[in-house]
Amino acid sequence: MSTNSAVLQSGEDAWGLPSRGKVGMISLIIAESAIFAIFVAAYIFYIGKSLSGPTPQILQIPILASICLWLSSVTMHWSVVALHKNKKSTFILFWLLTFVLGAIFLGATAREWHHLIVDEGFTIQTNLFGTTYYSLVGLHASHVTFGLIALFIVGLFGLAGKVTTEHSDRCEVIALYWHFVDAVWVVVFTVVYLLGR
Repeated sequence: MSTNSAVLQSGEDAWGLPSRGKVGMISLIIAESAIFAIFVAAYIFYIGKSLSGPTPQILQIPILASICLWLSSVTMHWSVVALHKNKKSTFILFWLLTFVLGAIFLGATAREWHHLIVDEGFTIQTNLFGTTYYSLVGLHASHVTFGLIALFIVGLFGLAGKVTTEHSDRCEVIALYWHFVDAVWVVVFTVVYLLGR
């Protein structure tokens, strides 16, 4: 038996197919990134081109909500690490904390929109800025919503004791999506709330 065969049989250099779930999620993230890129480019292109107000100065910077969302990536990471180590109670604690932080962010977005629509009379039809703002932020909010639904379902299974280390790869797929949503918010936050002003 050759040395190479022995190494391969020992499993040290054995190559296996990547997880179908991870490959699928990475493919989805690439496609969704392209969609977000189009919306971000449109927003940047149309900044300052509305002939009538309001302008981006009407927006309040959502600092606390953004911190909650970005912090949820940290809790998501700790949750998946805990599951790999078979620490189920730590896993569910951080998983549910991720859900709560994401829900706070989504609630803050809803509150912001309520203020803009009801108090300021600023809707998607108000002007070009309104159209691009609600489209971009709404696209992100819809992705957060889908992520929260997935977090909620897994959280229920976790509370019922049905999530084990065997499900680590599936939870990592959801974690990839959640990290993507958080990373996209860095771009949206910068473009909408900082550059646009």
